[in-house]
Amino acid sequence: MGGGALMTPMLVFLFKIDPLVAIASDLVTSLFMKPAGAIVHLRRKTVNLKLVLWLCVGSVPAAFGGVFALKALHLGEATDTVLSYALGIALLVAAAGLIYRAWRQLRVNHSAWGEGRPVEVAQPDIVVRPAPIIVLGAVAGLFVGLTSVGSGSIIVVVLLLMFPALKASQLVGTDLVQAVPLVAAAATAHVINGDADFGVAISLLIGAIPGAFIGAQISSRAPGGIVRRALAILLVCSGIKMLGAPNLVVVIAAAAMLVLGNLAWISVRNYSRRRADHRRTEAGLDHDQQPGQDQDQANSSRNAS
Repeated sequence: MGGGALMTPMLVFLFKIDPLVAIASDLVTSLFMKPAGAIVHLRRKTVNLKLVLWLCVGSVPAAFGGVFALKALHLGEATDTVLSYALGIALLVAAAGLIYRAWRQLRVNHSAWGEGRPVEVAQPDIVVRPAPIIVLGAVAGLFVGLTSVGSGSIIVVVLLLMFPALKASQLVGTDLVQAVPLVAAAATAHVINGDADFGVAISLLIGAIPGAFIGAQISSRAPGGIVRRALAILLVCSGIKMLGAPNLVVVIAAAAMLVLGNLAWISVRNYSRRRADHRRTEAGLDHDQQPGQDQDQANSSRNAS
């Protein structure tokens, strides 16, 4: 989950900073934060450089040009309204992506034996078609340039849909590396336009460095499901608030997601477990028995005789 999906709404709601200034300042901060993770993945060779190349072909000019296009429209006082709506939509898309990734991981965790790709089998190289990747990069770049959201939330989900064979480490590494030139282009455009407040950006950077370390410690110990649900609720509430919803609607939405969302998630999880158990039963396997175990036992019996 990209920092822009959380930081920008906080700057707008809690600190009453102008949306354009909040977006620009967050992008400047991200420009100094993202390279660290990108370097780690480059050293570990968990980056698909072909995907990075074609994503940047679309995202970099779209992010840079999108900022100037907004300026050229001369919206005046309506600029904040347009950016607020764009940010709200981006946050809701990010929330949907987070929920989808959690649902997909749930299916993998509770899949029946014999489904999916064996872990031991080497994964084939994915086929990268430039045209759809460039389009994805352009759309994400426009989102990032206008809202600072999308480099880590929208692109990951779409890549997951387009390339299910991509390893999780490659998915994260590819997204982090492509985000560096993308964020750099968007941040540069905002700085040229004079949108960024460097005092805000420096303050964010001072807090973000220890915050990233503390957050990593907490997330490594806290249950992943709870963290994802809290993030999803926060993103949805922030999104509908940016779209102009009154506080009462935001509170109702949060309560509904907290209650109905948890009930729905439990139902989906139980259904996935029952479905996996049913398929194992049809295959003649016990719940704790793995495929191939019957064959191993048969071979042992023949060897013993």
